[in-house]
Amino acid sequence: MRTVRPTLVGLIVLLLLSSEQVIAQAPPALVIEAPPELAVARARLDSYDLRPLSAIVRLVGLDAPGPPIKVVLAAEGSEVARRVTPWTAGFAIGEAGLIVLFPSRSPAYPHDTFEDVLRHEVAHILISRAAGGQPVPRWFHEGLAVAVERPWGMADRSRLAAELLFGPRLSIHEINALFSGGEGTQSRGYSLAAAMVRDLINAYGPLAPATILRALADGRSFDAAIADVAARSIATVEADFWNRQRTWTVWIPIATSTSVVWIGVMGLAALAVRRRRQRSDAIRRGWASQDVREIEPGSGDQAGPPST
Repeated sequence: MRTVRPTLVGLIVLLLLSSEQVIAQAPPALVIEAPPELAVARARLDSYDLRPLSAIVRLVGLDAPGPPIKVVLAAEGSEVARRVTPWTAGFAIGEAGLIVLFPSRSPAYPHDTFEDVLRHEVAHILISRAAGGQPVPRWFHEGLAVAVERPWGMADRSRLAAELLFGPRLSIHEINALFSGGEGTQSRGYSLAAAMVRDLINAYGPLAPATILRALADGRSFDAAIADVAARSIATVEADFWNRQRTWTVWIPIATSTSVVWIGVMGLAALAVRRRRQRSDAIRRGWASQDVREIEPGSGDQAGPPST
């Protein structure tokens, strides 16, 4: 399959997500439940604009969003809150069409706001529906949810750069395992999984996620679905991802090495000396021309030095 240039992909995704056809498509309906003490958080979600969620419906390949999604707001002292890790701001159960959110918990990476958490979990529900309830690997599920949650920002780029520079080269199975670890380990998983999904979209086009999920719904394995899209095995797709990161893993360490930094400093110093000499020569030429002008024609007498 022909590789799509990233710049073209960006334009296609922009048109896909902002077209009138996408905006006209129905977003998923939300049914929100909350205890009285979370009335403020419920009012905040009641006023949430659902129309942008229709872009996720389109991107995962659904013709319709399906039945309403139940969103339950849970208090910190609730039984469900005690059953999950304290840094979990929300979770989704795809087959049940259920989302549970914890408004009192501060969102952590990859989320920035409470609305980001909602969008992320809605994406999980829609991904599960697009796959027809078939199992989706954790890295792809989380990576795609992050990719559609918000644009790739500076924080995402910085985290990925740090992971590529200082972290080991992980296989897809090892990235999956990161989501079973602690908060920091899970953050690494989100960063790498989102990067892999974005790389997949850049390489094979914005319709790649929908094609993969549709193949799963048709009963094909995930490895076979990837092979349909990429015309290569998942192991090769994984290797291609890491090879395309050489900008980070090769050139950035070279550019930030001590030798290169000192060469840059010496070059800047030499440039500064050269410019200083040029200015000094220009000043001396100005003095010389002023001396010539101040000699009286025919008198043979030379004027004194220029005043300061």
